[in-house]
Amino acid sequence: MSDYDPELELINARKLLKLKKKVSSDKKPSSDKNVKTDRDLFIEHLVDRGIEVLTTAELQYPNETVIIITKIVELIKNGELRETISGGALLSLFRSIGLPVRMDTKINVEEHGRIISLADRLNNKE
Repeated sequence: MSDYDPELELINARKLLKLKKKVSSDKKPSSDKNVKTDRDLFIEHLVDRGIEVLTTAELQYPNETVIIITKIVELIKNGELRETISGGALLSLFRSIGLPVRMDTKINVEEHGRIISLADRLNNKE
């Protein structure tokens, strides 16, 4: 059995990202608290699982994601992009520009009125 656990890796990466954001926000002067960042403006236009896709992309491709957010926010500010962005559309955008963002996929099934993961169901059948 391998010691590599992708879920644990993702949890640790999320915690690290939160700590980095907290440290960087503590360094900013208090007058900047009311100013929206590009990321905040971008998040306002995300729907469905868009925030989940964005967070995963930031963990896997942090530098590239900042560039993409900046360009999309330019389009939003110029009025060229007025629609909301779904998680699927954002994931498709990342993949189309050559950044294969790997999302966690979970398949749940209903068994005797309960929702269980497919992996648990297959393990119980053995």
